[in-house]
Amino acid sequence: MTNELTIAKALNQALRTAMEEDSKVLLFGEDIGKLGGVFRVTDGLHKDFGDHRVLDAPLAESGIVGTAIGLAMRGYRPVLEIQFDGFVFPAFDQIISQLAKVHRRTNGSVKLPITIRIPYGGGIGAVEHHSESPETFFAHIPGLRVLTPSDPQSAYSCLLSAIRSNDPVIFFEPKRRYWDKGSVDHTQSPADPWRARIVRTGSDVTVVAYGPMVKTALQAANASEYSLEVIDLQSLSPLDDRSIADSVERTGRLVIVHEAPGNLGLGAEIAARIGKSCFYNLEAPIERVTGYDIPYPPSKLEEHYLPDHDRILVAVDSAMEA
Repeated sequence: MTNELTIAKALNQALRTAMEEDSKVLLFGEDIGKLGGVFRVTDGLHKDFGDHRVLDAPLAESGIVGTAIGLAMRGYRPVLEIQFDGFVFPAFDQIISQLAKVHRRTNGSVKLPITIRIPYGGGIGAVEHHSESPETFFAHIPGLRVLTPSDPQSAYSCLLSAIRSNDPVIFFEPKRRYWDKGSVDHTQSPADPWRARIVRTGSDVTVVAYGPMVKTALQAANASEYSLEVIDLQSLSPLDDRSIADSVERTGRLVIVHEAPGNLGLGAEIAARIGKSCFYNLEAPIERVTGYDIPYPPSKLEEHYLPDHDRILVAVDSAMEA
């Protein structure tokens, strides 16, 4: 059955599906119960599944993750919500020192099937600590998987796959896209979330993006005089560089787009891998379009900070003119 849903509603439906199919799936986070979360992603789930499956947590992110680790060791599949991206850092020690390492530390005998949902990115006019893009921190850590959807169908499919995974998954949700609508097929078998997907075919330039920037890249492709192939990474760790390389072997040019600062961002890693694997295919230097290397600015200045389709088009022109 296909429905027209927002990303937020698609995530809600994925949580509901996971909870219906497995009684060990439970939700844990700040204000996710009767309130339904600040973005209403968990709306209605407390009413339908009760206090023992949808739990409001105190304002203590380290405690939220630590409690989930204990629950997972007892056979549960906790799905956590960190209320905003900038709030995850108090839990950083639990995530890096414990969550990412227990499986290997126990020689595979202990699994931690925990999904940590994090609304991330800017574009909503929020105050400080509410518009961060910290995905690179987690993609750098062995033992964690990192996913980020870009539309309602990928939101539904990727979140279900994350919850079903026996590995810990950091699930970044592009908060300024929560209200974007699209069709969602609930009967469709989830595509492999760990593989990048081509969301627009083209022949001149490969444009790689993820999360909130996929829509921006598609806007640039619609406006460009050139034929742009747009790839949605979906998985930031593991990184599907083979799909990117296959595209670059056809187009000969690559533009990488992400909202996070450019210094040591995902774009740098992708450029390094593709620069090596496609050395003889590249017709121009690899271009990156990113946030600036400064702390996220006040909301009245964020439009100047965030990559837009004009900046992508400038990078495309540079690649074509090289």
